[in-house]
Amino acid sequence: MQIRLFAAAAMLLWGQAWADAASPVGLWKTIDDNTGKPTALIRISETGGELNGKIEKLFRAAGEPTDPVCDKCEGARRDQPIVGMTILSGMKPEGDEFNGGQILDPGNGKTYRSKMRLADGGKKLDVRGYIGMPAFGRTQTWIREQ
Repeated sequence: MQIRLFAAAAMLLWGQAWADAASPVGLWKTIDDNTGKPTALIRISETGGELNGKIEKLFRAAGEPTDPVCDKCEGARRDQPIVGMTILSGMKPEGDEFNGGQILDPGNGKTYRSKMRLADGGKKLDVRGYIGMPAFGRTQTWIREQ
């Protein structure tokens, strides 16, 4: 009886650890495609079965504004601080990917359809923004922060 109880508890704990590793929930570092330097930290959270991502920190070069606003955004986001802004929304699990969401590029103010997939055992997140079909887009790899 005790062995069965122990085995059941171990399976539950192992299953939870596996689920946590297979989730993009957490803190991610974005990398500039051209320079290879970090650009931001994005906190992905889950609410109501959907994943959303908010900019938690920007890595700024000397001379750049320390608290920039999204001057190219439209609507309610226009001229709002980029730090604290939700840039990823509506992502839902679909097989081994997360689909159906949108991603905002605060650099140009445009919103794109998005999908993402965990890579390298959950240490990396491939985030693809696209217009129309995923084939017409760009993928950026984010790195999980510990």
